[in-house]
Amino acid sequence: MFKPGLFVTGTASGVGQSTVCAWLLNQLAADYWQPVQAGLPGPANRLLQSLSGLPSDHFHPATYNLVESIAPHESSKRMGIAIDPLRFAMPVTPRPLIVEGAGGLLTPLSGKFLMIDLMLKLGLPIVLVCHSQQSTINDTLLNLYALQSRNLPVLGVVINGRLNPGAKEAIETYGRVRVLAEIPELPSVNPERLRLIHPTVAFANWADDIAGARAA
Repeated sequence: MFKPGLFVTGTASGVGQSTVCAWLLNQLAADYWQPVQAGLPGPANRLLQSLSGLPSDHFHPATYNLVESIAPHESSKRMGIAIDPLRFAMPVTPRPLIVEGAGGLLTPLSGKFLMIDLMLKLGLPIVLVCHSQQSTINDTLLNLYALQSRNLPVLGVVINGRLNPGAKEAIETYGRVRVLAEIPELPSVNPERLRLIHPTVAFANWADDIAGARAA
């Protein structure tokens, strides 16, 4: 339905970006790839495999595994390596591919190459993840503005946290974007709980939305 896939990014650290990736993997039986992982090798794959309940063949190795959980350009510098934009190539898979960013849109990867430049290179529709906390409207609109200014195809927004109808309405109205899902606060995250969360826009309609996002 979504081949070649979706690029999932967050408005900030701690907004539940990985939870949304796990939810998408769980619902769509998709594959997962995080081009740049900051931390010990493979933590995102192990976490996402546990949360999604999918077998290991759904998870692809990162192009760059960086040791320290800091900004990728600084972590790679400390390791004595340089992140080469030409090395990024999406894995080949018959299944939809969920790609997760590291850091925010303007996170530096190397030189003048930012995370948003990687999104542009890959050309996938963007799912922007935000939290329902008080500052979410401003943060989300700023991120949408940055994406739209680069003419990146934005599929929509997923909101994490306590339901906030006012924030949802404002994001859709002022961001001119659809809220695809609202994931409520969960006491714990596991495959069974994720299966019970339904999108506000039915998955069957996402293909048309993806085509519209690319044409916009």
